[in-house]
Formats: sequence, C-alpha cells, structure tokens
Amino acid sequence: MPPQRPRRRSKHQPLGLDILHEDRDIIVVSKAAGLLTIGTGRDAGRTAHAALSDYVRKGNPKSRERVFIVHRLDRDTSGVLVFARSEEAKEALQANWRDAEKTYLAFVEGHPEPPEDTITSYLVENDARLVYSTQDPSKGRLSHTRYKVLKTVGDRALLEISLITGRKNQIRVHLADRGWPIVGDAKYGKKIRDCKRLALHSHTLSFAHPYSGERLTFTAPIPATFHQMAAAPPPEPPKPRDRQG
Repeated sequence: MPPQRPRRRSKHQPLGLDILHEDRDIIVVSKAAGLLTIGTGRDAGRTAHAALSDYVRKGNPKSRERVFIVHRLDRDTSGVLVFARSEEAKEALQANWRDAEKTYLAFVEGHPEPPEDTITSYLVENDARLVYSTQDPSKGRLSHTRYKVLKTVGDRALLEISLITGRKNQIRVHLADRGWPIVGDAKYGKKIRDCKRLALHSHTLSFAHPYSGERLTFTAPIPATFHQMAAAPPPEPPKPRDRQG
C-alpha cells in the first residue's frame, strides 16, 4: 500500500507549528522559535510533541493515535522538524538519518574568513549542560559543520550551513569557537538587544520516506526577523556625550 496523499490542512493548527506535510507515516512541521521539541515535568505540555499529539488525537485523550520523535531542534531554533506516526516509521527514519540533508540559515556577528569552510572538532557536554570543543578524541564526539557566507550586512553575516553531523548545540558552538557567535545567542555568545530570538533557522530538510523510500525535501519559510536583519545594518549604539567644563 503506497503512502497516502497529503491531507488538507486542518483549520486548527497546533500552537507554534505550521504543518508542511502529513500522510499516514509522517508529519512535517515548521516549528516556531521558543518551543521545545519535547520536554518533561512542567514543560511536557508546552512542546511540539505535545501539540502534535493533541492534533492527531483530535482532542480525544483516549485516541490511540501517536507521534514519535525522530530528531530535535533546540528550543530557540526555528524551522523544519519531522515526526513519525508509528514506531516502525520512526525506526526506518532513524536507521537512514545519516543520509538526511539538513540546511540551516544563521546570522552571525562578524565576517567569517574564509567565506566558505568546514569546522571540525570533538564536542563534549559538561555537567552544566554546556557543550564545548576539544581536540581530544577520547573525550568528545567528532563533529563537522560546513558554512558559506551568503551576505554581509553591517558587522554581521548571513550564513548557509550544512550540518554534516548532528550533535547538540553543534552549530552554535562551532561558530562561537571561530569568533562568530550567532546573533541573539546568550548561551554561547552574547545577548543582542535588537534581536529577541536566536538567529538560527532550519531551512530545508531532505530525507527518504520511511515507507516508499522516495526522497522528500521540505522548506520552512524564512522568519520575518531574518528579512529585517538582511534589509538593514543593526543600529549603532549611542556614542557617549562629551562632558562640559
């Protein structure tokens, strides 16, 4: 039995999510920044997973419909996210996840040089849940991030990023290591007043359908914040006034 055709969008969209595609095996969404993929405790009910679970159950808590986590995006990262609708679909997707192609957009502080390169390091997470780079292969997991400068705007640059490996906070750490933290990244860079969100967006995701094997590609719309930053340089901080007398 071939995969069903995409269903029409429900007029009741899950909060914080825009459904890009759904069939009997998968649901692909565009996640808003600020929404966890999945959580526990107090956060468990305010996640993409919880919103989609309620969506497929149509508000009926007794329904057997479920969604399964395939991969994750950081809370503050927006963009394409895929969920499976069965255990079998989840296992098929994860078995071939190394072949998935993930492209991100990010605004960074500074002008990366060279304008195109691959950043490589071993990533480790400490007890405070901060990820950092090490050159010791016995301590971390080998990680690769490829970037390309698309545009420079003032003291910032817009990058296209290809995620070769998918470690926690990988893009954020690698760019900060080079001295180009992502705009709005208070964790690995600095908080920026003119950007209220992390300027990192999962723009496209390509993978094999878990049933048919067909190669699928999905694109999440570029956030308005990115268009605003691309249009004009950030405002300069006010200069200190000269004291009189």
